[in-house]
Amino acid sequence: MKTLYTDMDIHFTMDNIQIHALNIVFERFTRTIPSHSHGNGCYEIHYIPFGRGKLIADGHYYDITPNTLYVTGPHVEHAQTPIQSDPMQEYCVYLKIRTASQKQKKSPVINAFTSMPFWLGEDTQGIHSLMKQLFEELEHCYTGYQNEVRLLLSQLLIYMVRNYEQRRISQTSFSPHNMSESKSIIIEEYFLYEYQSLSLDVLAAKLNLSTRQTQRLLMEYYGKSFQQKKAEARMSVAAILLSDKTRSITSIAEDLGYSSIEHFSSAFRNFYRTSPREYRKQLDL
Repeated sequence: MKTLYTDMDIHFTMDNIQIHALNIVFERFTRTIPSHSHGNGCYEIHYIPFGRGKLIADGHYYDITPNTLYVTGPHVEHAQTPIQSDPMQEYCVYLKIRTASQKQKKSPVINAFTSMPFWLGEDTQGIHSLMKQLFEELEHCYTGYQNEVRLLLSQLLIYMVRNYEQRRISQTSFSPHNMSESKSIIIEEYFLYEYQSLSLDVLAAKLNLSTRQTQRLLMEYYGKSFQQKKAEARMSVAAILLSDKTRSITSIAEDLGYSSIEHFSSAFRNFYRTSPREYRKQLDL
């Protein structure tokens, strides 16, 4: 029993470092694999979900049991043999990692992964599920499977490092957001959550812009003025609240920040071309 993928150009990048998956295989071993090693930049990730065997790596003997995970990197001599009464089944992913140039920013994941030319232990990260998903994607080739395969292989490297490090806390973090790129979410959350007291001056202050710049930005993003966005936000909530027959129209007007029921009714009629009372009646039809 053997499933092998070697004829696909599967490559991905992590922190601008290119990685090629040259061989992806699932196999039930009934034969011994003789001693061999890999060249520079080449790493084999082995995961054994079932069965038993023996591994020899750099002259040391290791027992292979279900949930064994190990990696063999460049120039690590290794051989493996199955226990014939319970032959091991193995997922194996062969990766070639291009050496980073001195100018490239160091990658926490790649640096940690390549620092371990040999590692063996029990998986604690759920790699069996990841491997099954990887092979399902390669077998069925659903829409977007190339992207999914690259993501799964990237995740495999992360899981390997977390196995090495036992989930050590990362020393890096996301950079602070770029204010210019986050303006749209500031605007949308403001109209979504602060509809009771919407103010152009307050929104401008949140955006660190003048009121004129804020108006221009709203037109650029949404094609609408502040007053139009304000009316939309309040009237959307008004329509929802009017569907609750236990609420009086006066209390709804107050919740939306209107100074009087007359002011609310006028704004509602201008927006929906009907009064709040008539709108509520139409909900029963």
